[in-house]
Amino acid sequence: MSYVTPKEFAVKMVDAGESKIFMSTKDTLIRAYMAGAILALAAAFAVTIAVNTGNFLVASLLFPVGFCLLYLMGFDLLTGVFTLAPLAVIAKRPGCTWGGVLRNWGLVFTGNFAGAMTTAVLMAVVFTTGFSTEPNAVGEKIGHIGEARTLGYAAAGGAGLLTVFVRAILCNWMVSTGVVAAMMSTSTSGKIMAMWMPILVFFYLGFEHSIVNMFLFPSGIMLGGQFTWADYFIYNEIPVVLGNLVGGLTFVGAMIYATHFRESPKRNANRNDDIAGVPAE
Repeated sequence: MSYVTPKEFAVKMVDAGESKIFMSTKDTLIRAYMAGAILALAAAFAVTIAVNTGNFLVASLLFPVGFCLLYLMGFDLLTGVFTLAPLAVIAKRPGCTWGGVLRNWGLVFTGNFAGAMTTAVLMAVVFTTGFSTEPNAVGEKIGHIGEARTLGYAAAGGAGLLTVFVRAILCNWMVSTGVVAAMMSTSTSGKIMAMWMPILVFFYLGFEHSIVNMFLFPSGIMLGGQFTWADYFIYNEIPVVLGNLVGGLTFVGAMIYATHFRESPKRNANRNDDIAGVPAE
């Protein structure tokens, strides 16, 4: 059967974290760059669907195509390595250190940002006919998304920052579940089906994903959105990165590690006494 049990894929998670810590700088940057570029293109695809159809559910149903492609091709998102890399240190794999984890996170962030920015520039050319006209309907929509999710949070003050942080936690709870879901099957179709579900949930609920935002917000600035780079980093990217870290590591990585990789001994109960309704000694 193609199904992989939780106990088995928990080991795969730790193995994956170890592999990412020891990956070369070149490979880490290339894989992160391509992940950021592909996910950004999927975001542009989803916004285009939402604008052209007026139906955000359809856009959400189709957005996971980008996530599935990049993971099947072995590329890395920051949200995924937030969850996986620390597990190798926690499991005391030889040579795995927190310094190695931070190095991996820094390289993946850099690669994701560069890839998303590349797609942002290319799509801005498309939306403005080579910057010769005003942005089309999709370009205008992207600009307004950036305004609402920076200045909107800023207007709410501390409550706004709390909201964006919590939305980021919830986002990577789902996205990292998608990362792990790819390990639940040995078949391509099984991997795609398992990844599709949590990514659909995160996107439709409007949660905050740091790499998707690396495309949406720089694009919004290029396309005339009325917010600044400082607005983007202070009221979105920084709290979103922190929230994604908390959500993926706690709700996914730590929980699966604690109960499937480090499963506690079974209770030593007397089956006959339990059946009879008498508590075991």
